[in-house]
Amino acid sequence: MRETKAAYLSLVVEPNDGGYLAECPGMQGAFAEGESIEEAIFNCVDVIKMIAAYRAERGEALGFNEVELTPGTRMTVAVPVGLP
Repeated sequence: MRETKAAYLSLVVEPNDGGYLAECPGMQGAFAEGESIEEAIFNCVDVIKMIAAYRAERGEALGFNEVELTPGTRMTVAVPVGLP
């Protein structure tokens, strides 16, 4: 299934017990750990998608800035990448 909407979300990433913790402030339960910055972020995105699917099933809005994805939509994102 192809996504038709996207949301602009902010994540906070911090060191946590030898790895990293990523969380989305303002979205209850949206956090995840990972061994690297990237893994924590991608794990958190998976959690956010599960929360969004659950809310959609219940007819609830996500509550963030949603945009419609069309063939002409362009998005700019900043992604931190851990370096050795």
